[in-house]
Amino acid sequence: MTTATTQRPERLERRPVLLTVDDDPSVSRSIARDLRRNYGEGYRVVRAESGADALDALRELAQRGDRVALLLADHRMPQMTGIEFLEQAMDLFPAAKRVLLTAYADTDAAIAAINTVDLDHYLLKPWSPPEELLYPVVDELLEQWHAVGDAPTELIRVVGHRWSARSHDVREFLARNGVPYQWVAADEPEGARLLAACDADATDVPVVLTPDGPPMRSPDVTELAERVGLTTTPAGDFYDVVIVGAGPAGLGAAVYAASEGLRTVVVERQATGGQAGQSSRIENYLGFPDGVSGAALTDRARRQAVRFGAEMVTARDVVGIEVDGPRRGVRFADGSSLQAHCLVLATGVQYRLLPAERAERFTGTGLYYGAALTEAAACADEVVYVVGGANSAGQAAVHLSRFASRVVLLVRAESLTQSMSSYLIDQIGQIENIEVRTRSAIVCMDGDDHLETITVRDLQTGEEQAEKTSHVFVFIGAQPLTTWLDGQVARDDRGFVLAGPDLLHGGSRPPGWTPPRDPWPLETSVPGVFAAGDVRAASVKRVASAVGEGALAVTLIHQYLERL
Repeated sequence: MTTATTQRPERLERRPVLLTVDDDPSVSRSIARDLRRNYGEGYRVVRAESGADALDALRELAQRGDRVALLLADHRMPQMTGIEFLEQAMDLFPAAKRVLLTAYADTDAAIAAINTVDLDHYLLKPWSPPEELLYPVVDELLEQWHAVGDAPTELIRVVGHRWSARSHDVREFLARNGVPYQWVAADEPEGARLLAACDADATDVPVVLTPDGPPMRSPDVTELAERVGLTTTPAGDFYDVVIVGAGPAGLGAAVYAASEGLRTVVVERQATGGQAGQSSRIENYLGFPDGVSGAALTDRARRQAVRFGAEMVTARDVVGIEVDGPRRGVRFADGSSLQAHCLVLATGVQYRLLPAERAERFTGTGLYYGAALTEAAACADEVVYVVGGANSAGQAAVHLSRFASRVVLLVRAESLTQSMSSYLIDQIGQIENIEVRTRSAIVCMDGDDHLETITVRDLQTGEEQAEKTSHVFVFIGAQPLTTWLDGQVARDDRGFVLAGPDLLHGGSRPPGWTPPRDPWPLETSVPGVFAAGDVRAASVKRVASAVGEGALAVTLIHQYLERL
């Protein structure tokens, strides 16, 4: 019927399980019947009529080594609510997709559960007709599970030190690219055994072991990407459009360009999603009333672009652009190049460096820019600090509060209202283990092999206080990734790319401009080269606007191509 239902295991006796629990026998039988009708050929449907019975079933499945793809629980059950059941079930099958079945009156509880149990979806009763209200939701969740959750994590193992910056970089790269892996600490017996088996020692970490090829000792991004199966080389040498950057703007441009028949390739230096892909939960994006993680949203966009025919090239650094008559190209760090009719610059922004004394010593060993998703589990029962006052910082604080004993949100401004959405401020106010400190900043960091203490200054009184912590997450400012455009494309004094009307000074067109027209919106000082999303000067720093600019860029590309 759909992509998810066609991904059926050949060995039916080991079919993945869809488990549903509802204390109302008639409802329990009804949803189990609907699931069997559409998924019974490829999945085994298990039903229970209480949370306790469902947990017993999950324990038995875990002991037998079975896989669980989907958990669907009713919210209002005696003794154990659906949310309480899902929270305990996460420990047994953390990769299983989680759905809450609820009445309209309980939607507030369902929305709150998004952060409590990382809920994937909630369904309102009744779900009739299932062809419209049930199956599309389950199809999409099963497709996601097969793409990530069903992958055997034991195939790729990373042996490293907790406080190794290179180990952190490797884990972050794999996690952001959706590559499952198993982390093994080098100072544990299994880690020592693996290092000895591949004739390595503690100075070689991180060591990455894959099913094919020899162990990789502290691999660079390109070597790692190639080994784990990511595409690092374009299939062709000439395209209609080359898109640099795979954040929301780049992915938006890729979806519209490829769907409209343009030969399209997206070049990304690290991972699909950009800053948005690191967000634990986006709740104000149109069409997702129950919220969606940045990784899930951008992965859907990536798969959508690929389905239309766009190519995705990862772990390639673009260091310049080339102009040769009607051709527009990008030059890679290894000296090779890729040519096209048009370019879209969608490189986004990165977080600014923390202006604290000795901060650079602890990057990757206690100080992290973004990375809240990768490091969250390591923060269990600890006090962690989040620096920043915008939505990204707030979302990280909410996510980390599920793991840490206390999360301290440090904000330089007088209040969060100056830069954070009100829904997020309200959410933070309801979480007991999040402390918000305004007019505060970290001014110094210290420790031996990793971060151990920070000095926090009260910006009103000037008073400074040393505080213990081993995790600081930074989400401050927006610094464009445009140094590679020096001398090639006009930028403002902060490095953002100028485009459209911003290029006109006193009615004069930019130097070297040859077309007998003014630059179109989003068009840079180089005709046929467009800028979309956060990298563009005066852009609105929101996911929705970035996607919209990506789509608009494709419309302008069509106009440009018609005039060639």
